Amino acid sequence: MLGQFPINPHHRLKRMSESKELSNWLDHLLTELEGIEVRRKSSRRLRVDIEADALPALLELLRGRASYVHLSAISCVDWPNDNQFELVYHVWSYEMQSLVSAHTRIARDPGVYISVYDIYTPAAFFERDIHEMFGIYFEGSPDMSKFILTEWDGPPPMRRDFDSEAWVNDHFDFQDYQPDWLRDIVANGGGIAVRPDEQRFSRRDLQHQERKAINQDQAGDGADGSPTESS
Repeated sequence: MLGQFPINPHHRLKRMSESKELSNWLDHLLTELEGIEVRRKSSRRLRVDIEADALPALLELLRGRASYVHLSAISCVDWPNDNQFELVYHVWSYEMQSLVSAHTRIARDPGVYISVYDIYTPAAFFERDIHEMFGIYFEGSPDMSKFILTEWDGPPPMRRDFDSEAWVNDHFDFQDYQPDWLRDIVANGGGIAVRPDEQRFSRRDLQHQERKAINQDQAGDGADGSPTESS
């Protein structure tokens, strides 16, 4: 096809060989750190699990000696049963064309960790977002002020123990919405049949209804209310 050229198989093999050599070199480089667990997810994805106090050294190693100069993201996972937060630092190397995801865990209480802003400047953005959503405070970060939830005065909303429905019920009231155009629809037999709060069912209510339906089936009720024959 015009504009497309076949790939020389020798070039492909050369790139594969170089990629394997770089992967082996990176694996060997990471052995310089103690208490580290490395799992290669694919030829371009590497997972590293490391203790929290050693994470900055890992990032300095990846950036300074392995060309992982781009911090793609910092993500957070809440593990309330373990009383821990899991922080994941995703760094990309344009030279090696691969991504390293460095996982570490910190205590959920007090939820304080060190900033890596001095290693990766974009970390300030991610740390500020995580502070707002999970409540983790990053010591040394340039700005821990509110970011998106500027008028929010509740608990960090991305924590798993945050009950959003309970928060809404405790802080807000349902209001009847009856503009003129809706009144006209209601007058003609249309409109909203039930209030929004009456349409909401809790998980417990749904489970109760499901158990009730199962019990009725087991009792042998037919479609017309008469008992069915049992063998």
